[in-house]
Amino acid sequence: MEEEKKLINVRNNKEYHCPVEAALDVIGGKWKPLILWQLKETEVIRYNRLQQNLHGVSPRMLTKQLRELEEDGLVNRKMYPEIPPKVEYSLTEFGKTVSPIIEALCDWGAEYLERQCTLNKKE
Repeated sequence: MEEEKKLINVRNNKEYHCPVEAALDVIGGKWKPLILWQLKETEVIRYNRLQQNLHGVSPRMLTKQLRELEEDGLVNRKMYPEIPPKVEYSLTEFGKTVSPIIEALCDWGAEYLERQCTLNKKE
């Protein structure tokens, strides 16, 4: 019997059994794909604008998700030393490599909506 291969993330000591598991850990969840979509669309965005664009996200959750994306090397955080503080977020070069995946999710989501959902039409 072959021994199962395990991949260990040296940064956080997480164990993965396949690359898909690692990818979903980094970009999965409710908010991370939406954050990445916003950054892909605007290149640079301030925290408040990001929060306005993501309906329903709490400040605490947005900050947590941004920190995780930054730790994983997908997002740059640039803070300007002024009052009130100005913080801008952008995709790193590595973060830009996830754009085709996010676009594919968008395309698939649109197709899914076409197949499964009906729009309320005013007649």
